Amino acid sequence: MYKQVGILNTPSPHNKMLSPSDLLHLPYTSDLTEGGIAYALRSLAYSHERAGTSPYNKLRRTVANVAVELAFRRYLSQNNIPFEVKAAAPFTDRERYDVSLGGHRCDIKSYLISHRAQITEMRRNPSAILNAPALVPSDQHASDGHLRNDIYIFGFLAGIIAASQADLQKAVETKQPHYLIHVMPEAWRKPTNWNPLGELTLKSDSAEELLVEVNGQDEARDMKRKIISLPPKTRVAVDESFYSISSVHIRRAANARVGVKCEAIKEAYVIAPLDWGNIWVYGLEIFLAGYLSYEEFGQRAAALPPNSKVFQYEHTRVKNLSLPVYHLKPMKKLFETTDTTR
Repeated sequence: MYKQVGILNTPSPHNKMLSPSDLLHLPYTSDLTEGGIAYALRSLAYSHERAGTSPYNKLRRTVANVAVELAFRRYLSQNNIPFEVKAAAPFTDRERYDVSLGGHRCDIKSYLISHRAQITEMRRNPSAILNAPALVPSDQHASDGHLRNDIYIFGFLAGIIAASQADLQKAVETKQPHYLIHVMPEAWRKPTNWNPLGELTLKSDSAEELLVEVNGQDEARDMKRKIISLPPKTRVAVDESFYSISSVHIRRAANARVGVKCEAIKEAYVIAPLDWGNIWVYGLEIFLAGYLSYEEFGQRAAALPPNSKVFQYEHTRVKNLSLPVYHLKPMKKLFETTDTTR
């Protein structure tokens, strides 16, 4: 179904090949998505979008990545495996933390698999995961802050998304959870001058009351949120001091425009009914495939050029380092050999 790129067909001389029984299956619960969304909203103040990419696709991937990390922590706790949570490097994101096992920082590289045919294949035949590549963006691997004994852990999340309007409508009709947000432009998310935005006013053209949650930052760059009830076609002033506004969230699908205005930005910003993105990830199951140390992965992985078609992506956007998943070490070995008494 998917042509694999950068896959070696010979066993590694360094370690025994993984088998399907080595995959660690973690159950999925909705609170993992909720935790992922909470982090994704905070990340908007620090993240940068590549030109031509959808911020909502990136947010859904962020939700999925954090969900896998939270599931991993929950697994460690439930199995009495000691771990620490430490601030991540690089330090551009104050909200980012990594798990540390026995003094080894764990960097979880996870991939959201949302195509139904691939999900079915993964769950019926986990060997599909073993034949996929373990990918690390080359620039991330080369960045400062790594130690040679840091650990890369690779995971796959089987999860459905409802990104299109048709899929969102189906989710609403079947009373499935959804989370609708609009990402504000950079002038609102990252103002050039860090000053109060001044009086904030909102207005909905809807014929019904609309609950709106405004997310942004205060003077200390801490996350700030405010829930406002918008009566039909009535301008509402918000008596809160925001220094930036990163996103706006609504509880139900909008059938009319929502306007946002502040003193610092004279022109009103209008959000049309189709300008909302659903970032809820309907997770089904998590597979933790295996791990390698930062040093060993760097020594053994091969370069994979951009625009390569792999199991995880129709085409990769950046240059990656790639190693077949079946050449990783099993997770159980990590738990057995890591010195967790340090």
